[in-house]
Amino acid sequence: MKFFNNFVGNLKNDILAGITVSLAMIPEVVAFAFVAGIDPLIALSGAFIIGLITALFGGRPGLISGAAGAVAVIFVDLIIKGNARGLAFDNPIDNMGIYYLFAAVILMGVIQIMAGVFKIGKFVRLIPHPVMMGFVNGLAIVIFLAQVEMFSHKSRVIDTEGNVSYISSYMQGTELWTMIGLVLLTMAVIFVLPKITKKIPAALTAILVTTAVVVFGNIEVSTVGSYIIEGGGTGLKGELPTPNIALWENLPLGYDTFKFILPYAFLAAAVGLIESLMTMSLVDELTETRGSGNRECIAQGAGNMVSGLFGGTGGCGMIGQTVININSGGRGRLSGVMMSITLLIFLLFTDKLIEQVPIAALIGVMFMMVIETFAWSSFRILRKIPISDAFVLITVSVVTVIFDLAIAVFVGVIISALVFAWESAKRIRARKSMREDGTKVYEIWGPLFFGSVTDFNNKFDPKNDPEKIEIDFIESRVQDHSGIEALRNVANKYLDLGKQIRLTHLSPECKALLMKRNPEFETIIETSIDDPRYHIATDLLDAEV
Repeated sequence: MKFFNNFVGNLKNDILAGITVSLAMIPEVVAFAFVAGIDPLIALSGAFIIGLITALFGGRPGLISGAAGAVAVIFVDLIIKGNARGLAFDNPIDNMGIYYLFAAVILMGVIQIMAGVFKIGKFVRLIPHPVMMGFVNGLAIVIFLAQVEMFSHKSRVIDTEGNVSYISSYMQGTELWTMIGLVLLTMAVIFVLPKITKKIPAALTAILVTTAVVVFGNIEVSTVGSYIIEGGGTGLKGELPTPNIALWENLPLGYDTFKFILPYAFLAAAVGLIESLMTMSLVDELTETRGSGNRECIAQGAGNMVSGLFGGTGGCGMIGQTVININSGGRGRLSGVMMSITLLIFLLFTDKLIEQVPIAALIGVMFMMVIETFAWSSFRILRKIPISDAFVLITVSVVTVIFDLAIAVFVGVIISALVFAWESAKRIRARKSMREDGTKVYEIWGPLFFGSVTDFNNKFDPKNDPEKIEIDFIESRVQDHSGIEALRNVANKYLDLGKQIRLTHLSPECKALLMKRNPEFETIIETSIDDPRYHIATDLLDAEV
């Protein structure tokens, strides 16, 4: 019933939002195809297949998936080296890199499905908020810079070895000012229309208005059609995706091929899942609902597998198109399904109409999306949050712009983890007291783990302490193997000196690990009192969902 409600509960808004997103999807997917050096129709086919499957079966209604640039960049080197391998065969095959690409996309999907089956998706919840905010800001800047590149013409150059490259030259004079004017017109419609009525999708209306001005005003500007032709394409005319028989006829199946495509498939799978799960978390915040990360992993994997089998490229969640969808009122699965179906209809039947849409209209939509996506509040809170969090926020933003989303997230999480470890290490304390029977009690406070073992060891004075010692862990947790080893060493120092020591309020896991290596510790571990039970935070969260 819930699945059905995700389709009919928001019917009009989902349909109109899906159409809007499909229009914004085309130029971006085509641009990513040029980056990867593949036919735009391969990327558009992949966008249709991945978008449809993830919309139907994904873990986050409203999330839009397609052929994304983060994945396309990874496959550039694969295609180049794959072409070289094909020419080295006994019976040389041209464009062999494309077949390696399809195989890598299939393997990428398998890896993502395994990630979902083993429930790796839940770990996205452990990504700190400064990392998320930095990711959003960095991605907004990346999308902005990508739109700035649209103010240029691309010239396709083929060298003597057949390698294809593109040379860009920015617009000037009247052409540039016309482009800027149309972009501002689009942005103005998106800004003003919601203040008049919210029954009409602002982004779609803006695209139609700007297109009408260009067509009826006979204005010479860059359009979707001219943009594709500049990149070496022949137009948007396509056909219904069918199973790629040529893949199995040309691809040499075996360990050598598997070894060649595995690194690219694994990296693409990791980047795709990180971008999809981060986008899902952003939608969770925007809609105040929660999606299923593991289900999204499986759906993304299934989409990529089918895309590769049908001759499409790989993809993942697309934050730009997702934000456009959410801002246009798309909340249910129907918005993603409508995007995919509309994209296919455009390719099959209305290609000539879509080719007339000015690039300026799509740039205007993306610029407004950038303004709404960027976390402007981050400037206000920078001085109000810990310096470490501010550093993480800025670092993730910069790394996202300079390198890659996945690298930025890894860097942000690592820095946050190190800061947390350092701060936690400083919290280990030992409150000392004496009992009437002469027992010295060390009441430990704070976590005992690899970062705090040095301070923990310094709390004790085995030589000068009395004959009876008790170490109480009721306000502490032994969190890793380093902590267990530190506790074992301290206990052995007292035992070697012939002194009596008791360990109280240890968790069952800690007791088991201590006695596994030192069975004699059974006599010093107190088990006749109620001990704490520790659980992993993410397991508790999953139990509540």
